[in-house]
Amino acid sequence: MASDFLLEIGTEEIPASYIQPALDAMATMIGKFLSDRRVDHGAIKTMATPRRLVWLIENVTEKQKSQTVEITGPPKEIAFDEAGSPTQAALGFAKSQGVSPEELQVKETSKGEYVVVSRQESGVSTVELLAGVLPDLIGDIPFPKSMRWGDLKVTFARPIHWIVALLGKEVIPFTYGNVTSGNTSHGHRFMSPGPFEVGDINGYVEALRERFVIVDIEERRERIREIVAACAKEKNGNIREDEGLLDEVVQLAEYPTAVCGSFDQHYLELPPEVLITAMRFHQRYFAVLDDAGKMMPYFVTVNNTLTRDPQVVAEGNEYVLRARLEDARFYYVEDQKVSLDDRVEELKEVVFHSKLGTSYEKLERFKALAEYMADKVAPEEKPTVSRAALLCKSDLVTGTVGEFPELQGIMGRAYARLANEDKAVAEAIYEHYLPTHAGGELPSGMSGALVSIGDKLDTVVGCFGVGQIPTGTADPFALRRQALGIIRIILEKDLSLSLAELIKEAISGLEGKLTEPDEQTYQGVLDFFRVRLQHFLIGQDQPQDVVEAVLAYHLDPLVETVAKISTLKGFKESETFEPLVGTVKRVVNILKEPVDGDVDPELFVNQAEKDLYQEVATCERELEKVLAERDYGRVLERLSELKGPIDHFFDDVMVLDENVSLRQNRLALLTRIANLFQQLADFSRLVLRTAARSVK
Repeated sequence: MASDFLLEIGTEEIPASYIQPALDAMATMIGKFLSDRRVDHGAIKTMATPRRLVWLIENVTEKQKSQTVEITGPPKEIAFDEAGSPTQAALGFAKSQGVSPEELQVKETSKGEYVVVSRQESGVSTVELLAGVLPDLIGDIPFPKSMRWGDLKVTFARPIHWIVALLGKEVIPFTYGNVTSGNTSHGHRFMSPGPFEVGDINGYVEALRERFVIVDIEERRERIREIVAACAKEKNGNIREDEGLLDEVVQLAEYPTAVCGSFDQHYLELPPEVLITAMRFHQRYFAVLDDAGKMMPYFVTVNNTLTRDPQVVAEGNEYVLRARLEDARFYYVEDQKVSLDDRVEELKEVVFHSKLGTSYEKLERFKALAEYMADKVAPEEKPTVSRAALLCKSDLVTGTVGEFPELQGIMGRAYARLANEDKAVAEAIYEHYLPTHAGGELPSGMSGALVSIGDKLDTVVGCFGVGQIPTGTADPFALRRQALGIIRIILEKDLSLSLAELIKEAISGLEGKLTEPDEQTYQGVLDFFRVRLQHFLIGQDQPQDVVEAVLAYHLDPLVETVAKISTLKGFKESETFEPLVGTVKRVVNILKEPVDGDVDPELFVNQAEKDLYQEVATCERELEKVLAERDYGRVLERLSELKGPIDHFFDDVMVLDENVSLRQNRLALLTRIANLFQQLADFSRLVLRTAARSVK
């Protein structure tokens, strides 16, 4: 028999950003628990509102599967004497397992013959299993911050008021803190606050809907999408698309309703980004646009209750927004009274980091880095790069950014335009902050890209140089995100830049600031980028073994490294791959460690080693040109041609000859072969398909 499982945790309002990660974590934990305990189940569905987290698992079997357990006892030679009679060791083992000596069996194992006892264990009821584990699983749900309430020792995101735990119609009994599970839930806090019994899991969602709670997140999302669009349509407008805001608002209301408000026309003189930020980040309002995509003097707010008088609600929200917009307008006007160049001077009084100096000192460093890169890859962009780098942090000391920190870069671009700066400079000022999050938009222009790399690299190198290295739980300067941003920009723009050289340039610019040795800082940052690149590429569906094989010997330049990985990934699907890799692995296994010294052709005594030597020398000359052209497909083709001579060599030549001179000469030849392949990757790390199948 199978029944549906329902767990609802009713709480005080949980922060919107906490909800989805908590749902995902609990679904993983409870799914793993059921699978590990041999309890079959169907799909796991998660639902939530600000006041409840819900997990519904379909078709959970009411009892775990039975299993045969085999307990190993003493070795056969200890358990039985020469006559085959059980010894005291066997008798003791049988007694401890509750069986007679006659029930003991002998089984062949990897360590020899051992005495074993086989026992059939009946499955325990799923209700009993869940009752024992649910308190621990609830306590393990991760939240950015948890709290205690009353004098209890348990923690949760917010105080828990009720727990519904059912398998079918049967209550799963347990206690968490001072709350005992049951079948009693609650409706909307204000419109239907009373308790009700969940008698039928199939009717759970509808029972809540009747009590003004839409517990299904996707249903609530579509409702919000429809009602805010309807409000905007009443004003002949359209809602500005904002999935991030929708994701947040959907977790703020159990029964969402929408009201449209307005603001004075003269606020439309502000940059659209200022209006949107004031509405979005501070009030969670949706902006309204006309058919041409321009801002209209309206907004839509989502409420958690049915409103008796929408006009009163609208007026209250209009009053709050008016104050925010008036502040923005004041700062926007005042900011324009000070030039961007004067703002740059003000950065001398702003501390970026106690050990790394002021924001102005940082600006000087990454400006030099950006100019260095411009000389390398885009000399025609250098004037734009220099000007953008000089001005890109000037908006940090403006009143508008002080009031609305989310507008960094956006206001810099706006003020640059007002000051008649070159359009490319203004755009680079904004774009140097990109990407702002993993997978986020990248700079479209070269100048913004170079300034962005310079700024981010100065931060990464500076933090490593003063011992502020990210840990598993702390990355206060977002160094992982900034390193990934650098990687993505370099790859997207196909920049032939040496990361190693850039790191050294950054260290040079930080002279006198760093507390860690330069070499330690250099190696630490380089390894940091290597790991970030590895994670990024594997996340892009590149094979892990190929990524690790190439990164074992290559990182710089990034674009060439990624090209090698892509080429090797394709080669892995060819018929040539496995035979060639098998041959290279044989070279590496015999070689163990590289042998220094030149190969002496005079020591060859076998035609196979002479032929191989000639083939290797020819291959070395040919690959020099092909590698310079970054034609890695041709590199692999040429390396594949070495397989025959190498195999012939192994068939006819004793590499580890007793004669030390012959042995060392042959190992030196194998070293040259290994070096040829290492120009692409460490082939010994590549996983053969046949090996992968045998592992499975």
